[in-house]
Amino acid sequence: MTPRTIEMELSTPGLDARGQVRNVPLGVSRRPSESVNDDFGAEHMLVNIGPQHPATHGVLRLVVELEGEAVKRVIPHIGYLHSGFEKLGEYRFYNQIIPLTDRTDYLSPMANNIAFALAVEALMGIQITERCRLLRVIACEMSRIISHLVWAGTTGIDLGAYTPFLWMFEQRERIYNLQESWTGARLTTSVARVGGMMADVPDGWEDGLREFVRTFPNTLREVDTMFTRNAIWCGRTQGVGVMNAEDAINYSLSGPMLRASGVAYDVRKDRPYLGYDEFDFDVPIGEHGDIYDRYRVRMEEMAQSVRIMEQALDKLRPGPVDVADPRITLPPKSRAMSDMEAMIFHFKQVMEGIKPPAGEVYFGVENPKGELGTYLVSDGTAKPVRWRIRPPSFLNLAALPKLCDGALLSDVIAINASIDIVMGEIDR
Repeated sequence: MTPRTIEMELSTPGLDARGQVRNVPLGVSRRPSESVNDDFGAEHMLVNIGPQHPATHGVLRLVVELEGEAVKRVIPHIGYLHSGFEKLGEYRFYNQIIPLTDRTDYLSPMANNIAFALAVEALMGIQITERCRLLRVIACEMSRIISHLVWAGTTGIDLGAYTPFLWMFEQRERIYNLQESWTGARLTTSVARVGGMMADVPDGWEDGLREFVRTFPNTLREVDTMFTRNAIWCGRTQGVGVMNAEDAINYSLSGPMLRASGVAYDVRKDRPYLGYDEFDFDVPIGEHGDIYDRYRVRMEEMAQSVRIMEQALDKLRPGPVDVADPRITLPPKSRAMSDMEAMIFHFKQVMEGIKPPAGEVYFGVENPKGELGTYLVSDGTAKPVRWRIRPPSFLNLAALPKLCDGALLSDVIAINASIDIVMGEIDR
């Protein structure tokens, strides 16, 4: 399917969400700085927002220069988290790095785990099994949904709407229950391994996911009813934080931030991995590049993730989840405890690690926040010489000063929320 302009399936047919609210009198100009009278000699004021502030969505400090309530300049200050993930990875075996990827974007840990495993597998030329491929697709789309649910719920709170937050987090808990039954963890899943997965899904898990897929669109429709034509929501989001397509490309934006500006780029379509080219789904594209379009893109992406998971479940068949190579994947514990050769392979892999050939690789995936890239350099040993991440949050945040041009102070909170950052991958 080709990318398309947003016309959400969840909305009432035949109605233009923007047309219904454009003429609502809001009482304020959306670009107040254009009418500021400098003849009065108003002094500029510096205001710090964060780093310890819920509206910064992490330890982000925003230094805002104000003229009255009009924003003249916004300077993001990062570096308060001190993670050092990339350097830590140079001292760990490849599979030992996967728990670090949980903590880069802790709102979509499964997708991060899989992104790293795909990069190592590309470096080693490994072909994963069919069941592993489909389970990874399901895990990535589950991550997309829970990440967008957190974004929509917390952005609603930032703009004064509390009820949708409860609806969305209720659905997020349902996915977390599925993740916990699969991996034993709710947040830091570490689900992937080089060449496979940490475990297959338990009995009955697929039925639980089918029930979620069947009922989740009801919540999307409720949130659509609450937000899409709500005059307050539209007044706070339409025409605010605008980024046109040319600027979005120049700022290297990706994900919903880029697609909301009208650029039809999705790694799953343009550089398919995990067989995404076999799935029937649409890529929603915005027109105006404002907060409202980012909301619409993310809402529609959740609906499309449901479509992908339905198709993956229909294709899922019994079979192995790990490649049949004991030099890459651990033998079953029952074999390791009863067969000498399996025990030797188990010991060598745990103590020495897997050893990709010397070389380098870059592998990009479509994460919920944008293109997550993994760059690895191998010297043939069990630890990478270099591990570098292309974090979408870091690059998207760089556009914040541009997005806040001509905004009000209250708009800064909404614009920052619309970027959907997570500080774990920014201060990596």
